[in-house]
Amino acid sequence: MWAQTSPDDCTAHTPKPCITHVLQDEVGIVTSPLRVKAKDFFWIAPFGVATGFAIDYDAHMMRDLGSNPSREDKFKKFSDYTTYGASAAPVIGYLVAAGTHNDYLQESSVLAGEATIDAIILNEALKYAIDRERPNQGDGTGRFWPHGPSTWPDGQSMPSNHSIIMWSFARVIAGQYNTPATKIAVYSLAGAVSVSRVLARDHFPSDVIVGSTFGYFIGDYVFRHRSRQASLFSLSAVNTANGRGVQLDINLGRR
Repeated sequence: MWAQTSPDDCTAHTPKPCITHVLQDEVGIVTSPLRVKAKDFFWIAPFGVATGFAIDYDAHMMRDLGSNPSREDKFKKFSDYTTYGASAAPVIGYLVAAGTHNDYLQESSVLAGEATIDAIILNEALKYAIDRERPNQGDGTGRFWPHGPSTWPDGQSMPSNHSIIMWSFARVIAGQYNTPATKIAVYSLAGAVSVSRVLARDHFPSDVIVGSTFGYFIGDYVFRHRSRQASLFSLSAVNTANGRGVQLDINLGRR
């Protein structure tokens, strides 16, 4: 049995905890560098190296890619419609869960929506802080703060908004529905959107690397801190023949 909701849970009837959770997430995510451990450098180092190489070769790769309006339009529509769908999925899932009394789907929808909102808020701040020109701006080299603060903001290319949304969404769904098929499906879709942003010439490769990585870890943060699936123990209020009781669930499949 899944745990019933409490006043501290984020639901359509209790919106205040939703706002609290998002604020707590943002603080936790922004301050996460202060809690970096030695083992974290096993992914931080490759990420830094990959991003550095990508930035160095961004302009060259975009020149090799060339301009093809027909191709760019197709990939732009694919990435837009897919990201819109992922953004709407938490709302649709929540409504279906309410109609079918599916508590697990409800929690999954709330967490996916929470991760998406967290990603959008953080990404907007990063875009203005990094101030990078898009491939179709300036001289096409993706300069950072090209004219200093005098013309700020000049661009919002890094990180890719579509990538950060899709990967935060994918991480939560992959965690909630922990099967190989689900992981392959959601991560493949997120990866396809990220690649599409480059093929549409809306972003440089480094933009989607940063957006994808940040999105994954935002989704991971929300899943680990909010999901009952990620918890070893959970308590449920249950009705029994002798009245109200409490049930202890132990998740032996916790990773």
